[in-house]
Amino acid sequence: MASFTKEEDLFAYREMLLIRRFEEKAGQMYGMGLIGGFCHLYIGQEAVVVGMQMATKEGDQVITGYRDHGHMLACGMDAKGVMAELTGRRGGYSKGKGGSMHMFSKEKNFYGGHGIVGAQVSLGTGIAFANRYRKNDAVCLTYFGDGAANQGQVYESFNMAELWKLPVVYIIENNRYAMGTAVSRASAQTDFSKRGASFNIPGEQVDGMDVRAVKAAGERAIEWARSGKGPYILEMQTYRYRGHSMSDPAKYRSKDEVQRMREEHDPIEQVRRRLIDQWKLSEDELKAVDAKVREIVNEAAEFATNDPEPDAAELYTDVLR
Repeated sequence: MASFTKEEDLFAYREMLLIRRFEEKAGQMYGMGLIGGFCHLYIGQEAVVVGMQMATKEGDQVITGYRDHGHMLACGMDAKGVMAELTGRRGGYSKGKGGSMHMFSKEKNFYGGHGIVGAQVSLGTGIAFANRYRKNDAVCLTYFGDGAANQGQVYESFNMAELWKLPVVYIIENNRYAMGTAVSRASAQTDFSKRGASFNIPGEQVDGMDVRAVKAAGERAIEWARSGKGPYILEMQTYRYRGHSMSDPAKYRSKDEVQRMREEHDPIEQVRRRLIDQWKLSEDELKAVDAKVREIVNEAAEFATNDPEPDAAELYTDVLR
C-alpha cells in the first residue's frame, strides 16, 4: 500500500470532495428540472479518477463513458463550464449542445464523455495509436464499466493494443451492477483483471475505494504502458451509491448494502480520518476545505442557472460535412 504525504492526502481529499459536492448539487438540480436528459452520478467512485490522475503526467489523455463529471473535474476542467453544459447553456464545454454525456476539453486532454456503451474503448485505443505514431510519450487512460466490459469492440481493441504495443491503460470501474444487474448474473468471468489474458495483457485488481491503492496501481500501469510494453488493465473494485442514472430507483440491491459501503468503505471518509488521526488536522480545518468546495459548486450552479441558452443558430455550428 502506498503511503501519502500530508499534502497528497489533503489534495486527494479536496479533489474527491469537489466531485462529491458537485454531483450532489447536480442531483439536486436534476430534481428541480434544471438538468434534462440523462444524468449519471459518480458518488462513491471518486477515489478511482482522483488516484489515477495523481499518477499521470502532463500530456496524458483521458476518455470515459457517460458517468463522466468526476473525470472532467479531476482533469482540471472548470466546474462552471461542466455545470453549464449540464443545464444546456452557452458557457458549457460543448456550448450547451452536449449535455451530461458529451463534453470535451482539448486543453485538458479530456476526450469525452461517450453515451454509447463501450465506444470509448476503441476511441481510447485510437488515441494511444496516435501517441505511438507521434512518439509523444503520452499514455491514454481509457475508462469503462463492468457492463461495457462485455462488449465485443472492447476485445477487438485489446487485440490491436497488444499487437501494436500501444500506450493505453484500460481502467474497468467495476461498480458491481452495470445498468442494474449484478456482475455475478451477467458476467461469466467476474475477475475483470483477467479480461486481457487471451491477448497477453497483464491486469490487476485494485481497491477502488482507497485512493492510495489506486495511485500506486496507476503508477505501475502507466509506467508499463509508457515504457513501450503495451496495454495494461486495472480492475477498480468500486461502488456507486446512487442508481445507474437519476431515473433508476436501484431496487436491485438492499439499502443495508449501500449503507454498509458508505459507513465502512467511503473513499472520502478514509482520507478524512487519516487527516485527523495521522496528520492532526482539526475539524475546523476540514470544515474550511468543505466550505471552499461548496463555494465553488454553488458558484457553478449559479452560473449554470443564469447563463443564457445557446442561440438557435448554434444548431448549425460544429457540423462536419
